[in-house]
Amino acid sequence: MPHVEIDGLTKDYPVGSFAMKTKRALDHLTLTIGEGEIFGLIGPNGAGKTTTLKLLMGLIFPTEGHAQILGKPLGDLSMKAEIGYLPEHPYFYDYLTGRELLDYFGHLFGMSGDERRQRSQELLRRVDLTAAADLQLRKYSKGMTQRLGVAQALLNRPRVVFLDEPMSGLDPMGRRDMTLLIRELNQEGATVLFCSHILPDVEALCDRVAILNQGRQVKAGRLSEILDLSLTIEVVLDKVSEDLERKLSRMSKRLQRLGKGVKLELENDEILGNVLGLVQTNGARLVSVHPVRQTLEEYFVREVESAGVEKA
Repeated sequence: MPHVEIDGLTKDYPVGSFAMKTKRALDHLTLTIGEGEIFGLIGPNGAGKTTTLKLLMGLIFPTEGHAQILGKPLGDLSMKAEIGYLPEHPYFYDYLTGRELLDYFGHLFGMSGDERRQRSQELLRRVDLTAAADLQLRKYSKGMTQRLGVAQALLNRPRVVFLDEPMSGLDPMGRRDMTLLIRELNQEGATVLFCSHILPDVEALCDRVAILNQGRQVKAGRLSEILDLSLTIEVVLDKVSEDLERKLSRMSKRLQRLGKGVKLELENDEILGNVLGLVQTNGARLVSVHPVRQTLEEYFVREVESAGVEKA
């Protein structure tokens, strides 16, 4: 059974002094996210990512369309007890400590005192906040607040976790730990839907992704379906004469001069063999050879620039 089903979800906001006009933040989004998937939602600023999560959480209501989580409508309270949510900018009571905040949320979930203490301690350790557990939140850094937000999202052992920019405010070590945590959640059986601007992390983590642009879905599917994953071969040569450069330019998809050398982009191994033969007979020097494929970041930037909108 799909864990998240979105069908034609649309959101219009009133704009202007008298709200006579509307701005469409999300335009008939349709997605299905299967059990146990890690699904990434990416797009430039204003693409509709956060709007999508707020609609799924019931924080705002759709203009059109509908969605289900765990086979239940968005307003179902029993479903809400089985999901976790980290907003993009989590805000908590400043004068509570990290431990007190998790205990408070545990109360809301109806946990017993022993269960709250055990689960809070486990999560504080998991997000590396044990040493700061009894520090007031007003003294937390942005990264620490972000990690505590993840802990509260996991307090009830959710079956589906929604994370809005989980890497925000984290240093490289924090990003690595967050990546490992998301993988662990998935290995434990949770379905994860997250938005992120850190595209290499999305590419490394996700089973599937959807790209939003100006409220509309541009692409959705596995990376192998979205990206041109056909390999090209990048070759760097040194001591290349002008005559050899002319011959190489006819054999390569792209050639770039680098001082006394060149960088080539070749289509296949057969052409590579011919190039290496020319290198040997013309006195040039081979510096490097390595395969190259298009990344999610390259695809994303090209799509955003072609649409003429601000990059995230």
